[in-house]
Amino acid sequence: MKEKIFSEINLDLVFKCNDFSQFSDKLKDTKSKLIFESIFWERVFLSWINTILKKDDYKLQKFIFEKKSFSLGLQIISNREIASMNQKWMQKNGPTDVLSFPIITDESLNNLDHIELGDIFISLDMAFEQSYEYKHSIYKEMLWLASHGFLHLLGWDHNSDLDLDNMLNFQEYLISRLD
Repeated sequence: MKEKIFSEINLDLVFKCNDFSQFSDKLKDTKSKLIFESIFWERVFLSWINTILKKDDYKLQKFIFEKKSFSLGLQIISNREIASMNQKWMQKNGPTDVLSFPIITDESLNNLDHIELGDIFISLDMAFEQSYEYKHSIYKEMLWLASHGFLHLLGWDHNSDLDLDNMLNFQEYLISRLD
C-alpha cells in the first residue's frame, strides 16, 4: 500500500442524539458515555478519513482521495424512529441497526473542494441488543455500526458475500486504528 502525506483535513459533523436517560444505568464506564459526545465522533470520523486517505488501494470512488474537507451527519435514535425510516425509505418493516443515506454518488461532483457525504442513523436500542448478543461493549458496537454506515457513505456496498467480508474486515481495520 502506498502512503501519502496530507495537510489538515477538515470535518463538519452534525451530531444529534435523543434523550436516552433510560439507559444511564447501563453506561457506568466513562468510555461508553463517549458515544453521546459530538467531539468523540468528530475524532473518530477524522481518524477514519485520514486512515482512508493515506492509502489509495481501497475500493472507493477516486475523487474522494483528493478532498480535504468533508461533512456528514450522525444521529443516534430509537427503534421506533429507525423503524419508521426503514419503512419509508427502504420499504422494510421493523427496526434496523444502522441506516446510511449517501449524497455523493456520481463522479460528476468531483470538482467540489468540500464534499457532503450524507447521513448515518443508528438505533441505540438495536446497538444495546447487539452488544449483549455479541458479548461486547456498547462502545464497540456503536463504533462498528458507525463504521459500517460511514463506509456506505463513501460508496462501499456489499452485494456479494465477498464484498461483505471485505467491508467487515475493513471496518475492523478502521476500528483498530482508533486504539
